[in-house]
Amino acid sequence: MNNTYRGLVDQTFDFPQEGFEVDDNYLKFNGVDIKRLIDKYGTPFKLTFLPKIGSQINKAKEYFNNAIKKHRYPGTYNYCYCTKSSHFSFIMEEALKNDIHVETSSAYDMDIIRALHAKKKLDKDRFIVCNGYKTKQYTKAISRLINEGWTNVIPVLDNKEEIEDYQKAVRGKGPVKLGIRIAAEEEPTFDFYTSRLGIRKEEILEFYVDKIKGNSKFQLKMLHFFMNKGIKDDIYYWSSLSKVINLYCQLKKICPELDSINIGGGFPIKHSLGFDYDYQYMANEIVSTIKNVCKKNKVDMPNIFTEFGSFTVGEAGAVIYSVLGEKKQNDREIWYMIDSSFITTLPDTWGIGEKFLMLPINQWENEYQEVHLGGLTCDGHDFYTSEEHINAVFLPKLDDETVETKEPLYIGFFHTGAYQDQLSGYGGIKHCMIPSPKHVIVNVKKNGEMEDWQYAKEQTPLSMLKILGYVK
Repeated sequence: MNNTYRGLVDQTFDFPQEGFEVDDNYLKFNGVDIKRLIDKYGTPFKLTFLPKIGSQINKAKEYFNNAIKKHRYPGTYNYCYCTKSSHFSFIMEEALKNDIHVETSSAYDMDIIRALHAKKKLDKDRFIVCNGYKTKQYTKAISRLINEGWTNVIPVLDNKEEIEDYQKAVRGKGPVKLGIRIAAEEEPTFDFYTSRLGIRKEEILEFYVDKIKGNSKFQLKMLHFFMNKGIKDDIYYWSSLSKVINLYCQLKKICPELDSINIGGGFPIKHSLGFDYDYQYMANEIVSTIKNVCKKNKVDMPNIFTEFGSFTVGEAGAVIYSVLGEKKQNDREIWYMIDSSFITTLPDTWGIGEKFLMLPINQWENEYQEVHLGGLTCDGHDFYTSEEHINAVFLPKLDDETVETKEPLYIGFFHTGAYQDQLSGYGGIKHCMIPSPKHVIVNVKKNGEMEDWQYAKEQTPLSMLKILGYVK
């Protein structure tokens, strides 16, 4: 029996597989020689493999275009990238090379849109789908974009009051293209029944008649729905999609300009070597479901938009660590201590218990053992103890010699390219680019009077753009 780590992988999975192979006892990621990068830069480091972004985008386009062709579907497919997954300039610029559109979630995204346009990376006729609960700053920024001549900006209304901001702020002759987000029903296991985002589906028809129909300033062009769980092949997902398309059909009968359905919640990505998901089948079923419901209701079929964030950039990312040493804390638990912290580099692992694809970079011919991985902080939650496919972590045994005389064990967490930098506050960037608030200090003087002062101002768009690489 082969007790090496390589033997364990060969017995458990079909390996090598796309993006992963072992050459001369060292792991390669999409053909990248990780050991060479370790020797050059040391650990820990984050890795982004830019070509994977275009590859993922074009795969999704192929899946949906194949489905459209198979079902003789009359509508078009439009791929949007969710900026909130990763706002970095090198990510956005790489994604935009592939004829895609953009989905935004905060006011500061509008500054990124302008920066990309100034660099001739983004044309004013691209679709800019503006999602999220809108602050006054956000609606003002959207209105400004429309006033500047961006022809396909679509504010997706998250509540009924939002439309009043555009009524006041948008100038010009052409009607504003609007979307409406449907407040999705969550899974029974969720903490609440209905999403906090969007407008209740029972109120949408009446809202359209009262506020949009007959108003020359607006056109309702899009219905948007978002599933937290993403696109999954289960009864709950297909039932939810069918309900949304039925609502589209009801609206279409009284709103002829409505022509698009936006499917939020993206395709999953590989977090295990045992990952199994039939993307083409799912695209076929989505297109088929939309076609069948529309045909039954005798209405024209919509153009299809998707908003893929993690699918676009997730599989392009990795984080590489060294194992500093081994600790045996009792008769069953062995700890490998890494040269970083999961809390600061992979916050999803402790925040929501996310599992990423984890593999050693070297020592594949060593025997393996079950271990726990510990980070450098003193926080009790700075650890990683199980994989997606099994309730354990198996890694090669460390060489008997100390790391000073032998090459240490290097490990990589792969497909980490979405959300981790924002959630960990990379350079000051926050999730959805929500700025750090102003900081007010309050003290009590010796005479009992209180005094206060502002320690820090609210984070500015310019400071974020500098961190993200749009401004020098």
